[in-house]
Amino acid sequence: MLNNDLHRLLKRQLKKAGLNDLDNPGMADFLTTINNAYKSFDKDIYHIENILEQSSKELFAANQKLVNERDTTKTKLENLVDNVGGVIFETDIDGNFTFLNNAWNEYSGFTIEKTLGKNFKEFLVTKNIEGNKEFQELFSKKRKRIEFIFKYKINNKLMWFELKSKLIKDNNDLPTGFIGTIIDVTDLKETEVELQKASKSKDEFLSTMSHEIRTPLNAVTGLTNILLMEDYLPEQVENLKALKYSGEHLLGLINDLLDFDKIKSGKLKVTEKDFSLHYFLENIKSHFQLRAEKKGVVFNVKKENDLPDNIIGDKLKLTQIVKNLLSNSLKFTEKGSIVLSVENLGINNNKISLKFSIVDTGIGISKSRQESIFDSFMQANSETSIKYGGTGLGLSISKKLLNLQDSDLVVESTLGNGATFSFEIRYKVSNRLNLYEPAMIKMQPNYEPLNINVLVAEDNKMNVLILKRFFLKWKVNYKVAENGEEVLKFFERSNFDFDLVLMDLQMPVLDGYQTAKFIRNISDKSKANIPIIALTAFAQTDIKEKTKHYKMNGFMGKPFNPEKLYKLLKSYSNDALNEQVI
Repeated sequence: MLNNDLHRLLKRQLKKAGLNDLDNPGMADFLTTINNAYKSFDKDIYHIENILEQSSKELFAANQKLVNERDTTKTKLENLVDNVGGVIFETDIDGNFTFLNNAWNEYSGFTIEKTLGKNFKEFLVTKNIEGNKEFQELFSKKRKRIEFIFKYKINNKLMWFELKSKLIKDNNDLPTGFIGTIIDVTDLKETEVELQKASKSKDEFLSTMSHEIRTPLNAVTGLTNILLMEDYLPEQVENLKALKYSGEHLLGLINDLLDFDKIKSGKLKVTEKDFSLHYFLENIKSHFQLRAEKKGVVFNVKKENDLPDNIIGDKLKLTQIVKNLLSNSLKFTEKGSIVLSVENLGINNNKISLKFSIVDTGIGISKSRQESIFDSFMQANSETSIKYGGTGLGLSISKKLLNLQDSDLVVESTLGNGATFSFEIRYKVSNRLNLYEPAMIKMQPNYEPLNINVLVAEDNKMNVLILKRFFLKWKVNYKVAENGEEVLKFFERSNFDFDLVLMDLQMPVLDGYQTAKFIRNISDKSKANIPIIALTAFAQTDIKEKTKHYKMNGFMGKPFNPEKLYKLLKSYSNDALNEQVI
């Protein structure tokens, strides 16, 4: 019979094999060995089961911890997403919403459930997008990032939102959709609108004040010029010159303020044209040499290292910078000299580097004040302002004009020992052999009689008086119209024979712009194409562009220079036209 002490599995196998009685000792030893192996295996299995059970408990605990951490993180993330100050969204590659946070319902008025799966185009109108961008420009697979601002009406209240999104890709670098945010920028937009209104109001105020100041100033300088052109008593000359200087000085102050405003508003652009460096320096020399001599100061222009004849750049801004610096030196130099030096620093890639230096023997500037003098409305000290006058804008404007052209203004000075202002600037070298500048050949026009018929559109009695006095001196034929309607009545006459219209822009009944528009649309082309020169005391930054838009031929500000006015009239006179034909 089988030993009851045998392992249960061994008993089952022996019984199945029909070996119930084992009297063979050798077989008994073999079965004992197998029996011991089975029992040992049972212990191993039990041990492994204990280990697995312990590991299972530990794994379960770790899994529960991860689940809890995941749920906690998910809750925190959901709370964060739902309480963030804006919409967080996700779309597929076609722009269909796949995720939205709770802010969507607040901002759009639509529930998340009804929105998911729908396309963004259903909630956005092209005309409401700033810049009028088309839908195909938005959410394009070619654009990695998208930003735009749009407006949306909620409960009859207009609101502005900024959308930013990023293209997302899968592991194979294929686009799968977009993720982004929509935030409320209504306050910023309203502030921007208010700032634009304030800026516009400021421009209108400056323009109006400029007009109001320039109109009587035009009368002062105009009448002074007329008196200087006429016979006057010898003892009156100093008074007349002082009056002229005061008027021109006041005009300079106004122009400084207006130029400063243009620069600050970013409306000033660099215009590159061919000009003669030689004629430029000759013009500067002739302008300042006389002024310096009257003050007892020596003025010289020094050219170094073979300067080119012609260059390409913004001559007007260079003129303003150099004149500002020279005027500044002349103001603060009582004796000694002022030297304008221009040095060729070399040519590279068809661009020349020029160094302009203005060296004076004036009062100088202390080290502590050399930085602040470039600030707006700042001078070396309060005593300087009282003694020498000025707005304190000349150096600031010059520095900003240079900054526009990738240059800068540098000062070297010691108090009591003069000052040197310098700047380096790059210009293109012109390929033109020479530039004809008639202004340099004849600086002072000979006031000979002019063969021209002028129609003056002007409602200000004082301005009309000044023009009449000028025209009387120059033998100019003219007629005066006080408003646009009167101008158009002249054009209806069969004996219309005017060569030029001087058009004031600010007139009652019909202003200069409207009048010019009517003239350009006249069926008679000889009348419709008559030259029109805008004449105004306004100083809006866009006035020149506006006159071009209305097809006017030129622009002259008030108060005007009689020499410039004479040259303008002469250029449109019949004698000048006959010379062109010949």
